[in-house]
Amino acid sequence: MPAEVAAYPVHLDVQHQEEYSRFMPLIKWLILLPHYIVLLVLGIGALFAILFSFFAVLFTRKYPEGLFNYVVGVGRWAYRVSAYLFLMTDEYPPFSLDASPSDQVTYSIDYPADGVDRWRPLFAWILAIPYLIIANILLYLAEILVFFAFFVILFTKKYPEGMFKIVLITMRWQARGNAYAYWMTTKYPPFAWG
Repeated sequence: MPAEVAAYPVHLDVQHQEEYSRFMPLIKWLILLPHYIVLLVLGIGALFAILFSFFAVLFTRKYPEGLFNYVVGVGRWAYRVSAYLFLMTDEYPPFSLDASPSDQVTYSIDYPADGVDRWRPLFAWILAIPYLIIANILLYLAEILVFFAFFVILFTKKYPEGMFKIVLITMRWQARGNAYAYWMTTKYPPFAWG
């Protein structure tokens, strides 16, 4: 992993399994329905948390830590669901905002203890657009890879490591771009593969 990627304050990792369930990919999308419903409600809450943090950062230069942790928790839950949907893990995602040592999918963002510049809520999302455009293009390519991985898992019970890494890197690009756009980090995401 390039140094600028390793040093970036957004961390997302998924453990690659030696062997995957052959028939779970057939129903994973279906058994995630309860998660979609809960994430919709949590996402609305995260939207209000981000809106409140907009004004908090604008007036105090501080991202309220409770709101920060809530938004990170919603992101953690969403990335667990995404990794399960993208067939990267057979561990059913827990209904929890909290991290657990046994998680196969880990996601965290370092809290900006030095504060956040007042201008970031106004312009960070605009500055993130070029990065997020590339991240979304990568996401579409990853979805195509997941389609092929589905058949590979179905016949071999293996997720090719090269495909797995590309999908993981795509998820990392999304995570970094979103964190910057929501002024959760003050460092621009690196245009690096990793």
